Amino acid sequence: MSGGGLLVAGTTSDAGKSVVTAGICRWLVRQGVKVAPFKAQNMSLNSFVTREGAEIGRAQAMQAQACRVEPTALMNPVLLKPGGEQSSQVVLLGKPVGELSARGYHGGRQQKLLGTVLDCLGELRGTYDAVICEGAGSPAEINLRRTDIVNMGIARNAGLPVLVVGDIDRGGVFASFFGTVALLSPEDQALVAGFLVNKFRGDVSLLEPGLDMLHGLTGRRTYGVLPFRHGLGIDEEDGLRVSLRGTVRESAVSPPVGEDVLRVAVCAIPLMSNFTDVDALAAEPGVVVRFVDRAEELADADLVVIPGTRGTVRALQWLRERGLADALVTRAAQGRPVLGICGGFQILGEHIEDEIESRQGHVEGLGVLPVRVRFAREKTLTRPEGEALGEHVTGYEIHHGVADIDGGQAFISDDKGHSLDGCRVGQTWGTHWHGSLESDGFRRAFLREVAAAAGRRFVPAPHTSFAALREEQLDRLGDLIEQHADTDALWRLIESGAPQGLPFIPPGAPA
Repeated sequence: MSGGGLLVAGTTSDAGKSVVTAGICRWLVRQGVKVAPFKAQNMSLNSFVTREGAEIGRAQAMQAQACRVEPTALMNPVLLKPGGEQSSQVVLLGKPVGELSARGYHGGRQQKLLGTVLDCLGELRGTYDAVICEGAGSPAEINLRRTDIVNMGIARNAGLPVLVVGDIDRGGVFASFFGTVALLSPEDQALVAGFLVNKFRGDVSLLEPGLDMLHGLTGRRTYGVLPFRHGLGIDEEDGLRVSLRGTVRESAVSPPVGEDVLRVAVCAIPLMSNFTDVDALAAEPGVVVRFVDRAEELADADLVVIPGTRGTVRALQWLRERGLADALVTRAAQGRPVLGICGGFQILGEHIEDEIESRQGHVEGLGVLPVRVRFAREKTLTRPEGEALGEHVTGYEIHHGVADIDGGQAFISDDKGHSLDGCRVGQTWGTHWHGSLESDGFRRAFLREVAAAAGRRFVPAPHTSFAALREEQLDRLGDLIEQHADTDALWRLIESGAPQGLPFIPPGAPA
């Protein structure tokens, strides 16, 4: 195989495109195939920094890990980071190039990016045996088809076969499959090879009559029925896929090693970014993580986390409106643990000068850390490493805010003890580094400090490896494809393209 490819599309957003793409990637790499992921355009506040300092969607970084390759900007050339209801920051080849409204983007800018997107895909296909592409939303968004560069637009220009994923757990999957095909033009329909059912619960034999009828109606086969599995929603990109008052993940919480559990409350601030920072906490046996939006929900928390946000000033206002700001200030004064990450760190400072993100100028922060923040036009995108609490720690930075720290203790330092990032006053901590809690030794040391301050007899598990847990999740995704999809047929699709002579399903796309 050389330069083979596949586009994984979906009947809706959150149909499972990201995890199916990762599963196919992991299955292929286990067969000895040199494979890479690709998503032409991603809308997400959950992003990552590559080694060359490029910002891409975390879903593509996770898929690159499934492929056992380093992520690069080629794998996600266009990233849109919403800043509100009306506009998004456009990140092109890993660097921000400006803010655009949805109308401005879809009205012309998007189509101009098609050449760049195709160049990136072409470079990947020239380097790898196979490239597994992920679509966005639905390919049947007929109002956006003319300027589409991520679904059928990329499939048509690159000659990619298309596999449509549907989430049967939501219901209506047969209608969604049929309608998706029937709303495409004849040229687009010719590339839609078939379907993949996701999140099925029950006896597959009961589904088979429907799959047979779907094949009769569309002339397209179903390539697999993936069963529902808990705990596989890793690095989602389109939003927060958890209840604000539920647990972070659906997987069972392991029992604590010590006598007590540790309760972590994460403030569900607006435009929350990189909420996956707390996944490493949730992976610890005996740590219970929940997202909260009311002040009273902080009362029994042993640790409160203020996560990153694309709207620091807006998040600060939201905290004040809900009484959470006062509760956080009181908590810090009482010496009860608080951790601010990136935008959350900035919120804990004395004041913010913002002419870039909110353009509100001088804004007072919560004043619990001796930090003054100025928003710079240039975005910081780095992959730093250092030491904290006597342990090695790595992370990644994605922020416009520049922190001037005047007091407190350094949070993260270099090997000579010079401050690299962040600040600590008592049991209030702040850092710009995303992903730092994935460093196992540092996470355990931090949780020991939190437990001591909270008076909990909690003991971190001595051998929890977040990287190993992530690998286990990716292997489980690969197992789903290997065990529940027709892998021989998928091979043929990736290698040879869509079958010839697929029938046209009327009415097709409107003229």
